[in-house]
Amino acid sequence: MFTGIVKEVGQVASLKRQGDGLRIGVATKTDYFADLAIDESVNINGACQTVVKRTGNIFEVDTVEETLKKTTLGSLATGERVNLERALRPIDRMGGHIVQGHVDGVGKIESIEKLSTSWVFKISFDTAFEKLIVPIGSIAVDGISLTVAAVERTVFTVAVIPYSFAFTTLGEAAAGNAVNLEFDIVGKYIAKMLSHSNAEPSKITEDWLRGLGY
Repeated sequence: MFTGIVKEVGQVASLKRQGDGLRIGVATKTDYFADLAIDESVNINGACQTVVKRTGNIFEVDTVEETLKKTTLGSLATGERVNLERALRPIDRMGGHIVQGHVDGVGKIESIEKLSTSWVFKISFDTAFEKLIVPIGSIAVDGISLTVAAVERTVFTVAVIPYSFAFTTLGEAAAGNAVNLEFDIVGKYIAKMLSHSNAEPSKITEDWLRGLGY
């Protein structure tokens, strides 16, 4: 589990095909990763990956076919910068929202507008996820916890503060770029429960309640 608060921007150090999968090496610079161990989870651009090797300041992960199909990790290039966050510890402050690192799909940056104190990003997403996003709700974009400012059918808007723009890969983003999207896990469960309740008539009826003495 993560919070969507990016702790460091790392750099892709190596890419090696493994059948239909990919071994990705990522170089880090700060002490934040000093005690990173094999088997730990790391959020890379919004995708939860397991560390399989550690050499100096470089850790490696094995990205499987399913992850490559649902995320942008397969399009990474050597030298490209990526957003990084280590798994949440129970004693940490939760500055963002609950992020699992389970990417739901890939969206596209439609436009970026510079305002006096922020940047406004408009990002399109698949119609299948329309019910999972609401204004003032949370969403993870390339692993970054952001607040939805508005939703217009299959395009949502987020406002990015200067700190996030400077200390994540958002500062290098451009219209047309693909981004990993993870929708709020709470919304997913609610949508699932509602879909079942719509499919099956409720057993709670007026006669049923009357029979219980109400």
